[in-house]
Amino acid sequence: MPSLKDIRDRIRSVSNTAKITSAMQLIAASRMQRAQQMVRNGRPYADQMREVLSHLVMRLEAEDETLDPLLQRRPNQRELLVLVTPDRGLAGALVGNILRVAAQELRDAEVPVDTVGIGRKGERFVARTGQSLVASFSVGDRPSLGDTLDISSFVIDRYRSGDVDSVKLIYAQFVNTSVQRPVNLQLLPIATTSSGSDSDDGPALYLDYIYEPSPAEVLANIAPRYVETLVYHAILEAQASEHSARMIAMQNATDNANELIEDLTLDLNKARQEAITGELLDIVGGVAGVQG
Repeated sequence: MPSLKDIRDRIRSVSNTAKITSAMQLIAASRMQRAQQMVRNGRPYADQMREVLSHLVMRLEAEDETLDPLLQRRPNQRELLVLVTPDRGLAGALVGNILRVAAQELRDAEVPVDTVGIGRKGERFVARTGQSLVASFSVGDRPSLGDTLDISSFVIDRYRSGDVDSVKLIYAQFVNTSVQRPVNLQLLPIATTSSGSDSDDGPALYLDYIYEPSPAEVLANIAPRYVETLVYHAILEAQASEHSARMIAMQNATDNANELIEDLTLDLNKARQEAITGELLDIVGGVAGVQG
């Protein structure tokens, strides 16, 4: 049985841990609300851009015009993997789930894979597994589109120059506060919903679109912007997922610490009662011995 001092020290230690996890929970909650709002604000723009891009591709394919190089498929000789992870842990199973998807992608790849790390957890994973890390980037807690342009420009330049023939983007998609889903997205060549579509109702949705100066020139400008939007939105999703997962993890840690404190307090009371009972027995035994 631990001594009273050991139990008191343990209660004090767990209580300090509970205060830290509770503070981290409050910080994550405040950041989570802001990050979630940024994700919700960005989704309509990304969806609308995808819609316009799909219609442009559909129209150019119907006119037998050449598509932008960012949409043209070519034999895959080398792949680029953009891995978005948190900088810190204490986010439950989030980091492990993302790295599990990345590890599966690396195992399934039939060609050499270069990696771009966004976040220290991903960089350490690449170094630990001996993969090729060609670049690493860091973004702040409240990124703007301009803060992520270096990332998308690096990816686009590598693809246009022919250094890589495909680009995959792995990040955590924010579903809700309790659910964050790892996503493995094909970034380049750009995948659209128009290819291979046999629907007769699809083009009718875009009859009001008029492109100036021409659909080909508009596509040449909108394709890079679309990649930049996807990268930026993926980072927003990843940050919202990170803060949500950390808030839930710290809440669970605080609850577990409080339950442990209750159990330790019960053990402390039992130990005190046993000590008092032992002292009383010693006194009674001493009195009985004197009287005898």
